[in-house]
Amino acid sequence: MSAIDSLGGVERVMALRAQILERNSALARAGQTAGAAPAAGAAQGAPSFTQSLENALSKVNETQQKAGALSESYERGETIDIAKVMLARQEASVGFEATLQVRNKILSAYKDIMSMPV
Repeated sequence: MSAIDSLGGVERVMALRAQILERNSALARAGQTAGAAPAAGAAQGAPSFTQSLENALSKVNETQQKAGALSESYERGETIDIAKVMLARQEASVGFEATLQVRNKILSAYKDIMSMPV
């Protein structure tokens, strides 16, 4: 019976991950259409890779700080819904895991480029 419960839990986590990724892409599209002022040397309407990376890292950091604050509030005994705390912690976890995977892919690409013959 626990194997069935764990499979349902995995499906719920994967569904949550899909929702988070969908929201992130929607936010990214909304941010691009908001008409933010481009940096010097950047193409019109397209943020640079560095800006995109900094924005993504700051969002992950904000999510982790929010989850930490909610956890601390819950531990202090404040009236906070446990589901809200767990959801925030899962969002932070998925965001961190996605950031880690992006970092690994970037490092792998860098190593591949550096090992190419000139």
